[in-house]
Amino acid sequence: MSFESVVARLKSFDAYPKTLEDFRTKTYGGAIITMVSAVIMAILFLSELNYFLSVDVDQELIVDTMRGQKMKIYVDITFPKIGCSLLSMDAMDVSGESQIDVISNIFKQRLHLDGTPIDAEEEKHDIADNAKKQVEEVKNVTTLDPNRCESCYGAENSKLSCCNTCEQVREAYRIKGWAFVNSETIEQCKREGYSKKMKNSQNEGCRMYGFLLVSKVAGNFHIAPGKSFQSSHVHVHDLNFLDGGSTWNTSHSIAHIGFGDDYPGLVNPLDSTEQIAKSGTSTQL
Repeated sequence: MSFESVVARLKSFDAYPKTLEDFRTKTYGGAIITMVSAVIMAILFLSELNYFLSVDVDQELIVDTMRGQKMKIYVDITFPKIGCSLLSMDAMDVSGESQIDVISNIFKQRLHLDGTPIDAEEEKHDIADNAKKQVEEVKNVTTLDPNRCESCYGAENSKLSCCNTCEQVREAYRIKGWAFVNSETIEQCKREGYSKKMKNSQNEGCRMYGFLLVSKVAGNFHIAPGKSFQSSHVHVHDLNFLDGGSTWNTSHSIAHIGFGDDYPGLVNPLDSTEQIAKSGTSTQL
């Protein structure tokens, strides 16, 4: 069977009538209409194909009836004018659960005032880790007895009976619900140069990111300068860690705040927002 015979058989299936060549008139206008129509049909086809392949996300609010479960809150917030050592994060809810000075799964990255990182790696401000670091720094100046048990200045408790570093004294004060007023009267703080470090932190910024684990009940979390503690069932931030007054610029930018695990197409309303503290809106100590 030749190729010509195959083509002839295929032509026999053409059910559309054709006009004779004598009755056809080809014009430039007709050619333009044909080309424009072909382009429009191609665009419509591609748009419909794209719509068919795209995924529509419908958000629906329902009541979670499960109890006792935890939820992750993801945060990535930058404070360009407050140092990491001055900031603490707390979470509280209506069930009475309080997380004071959250450090688990929360990282802090020190920043220059222009926003560039000071350290290549992030750090966790943990009491035990800070205590070790501070002890190592002090050993360069003077030799300390590793088995010593220094005073907590009346703030001894079941968790801390010995306070060998300034940070441990502050933690003991926080547990007692006392304000940490004057670091110059604390031998550990004088030895470690605590006041100088706090003043240097005022010329730094901080990026806090990570997640905190909370119960699925109404509550709040906040980031504020000063060590937080409970006093007479009242949540308090100790802002007396620096001698004398100070003005805080609480401007911040939110890169991300999300509740629960992310999924494609999820839009968090607070992402990529910022709050600038204008003149007169900073926190005055």
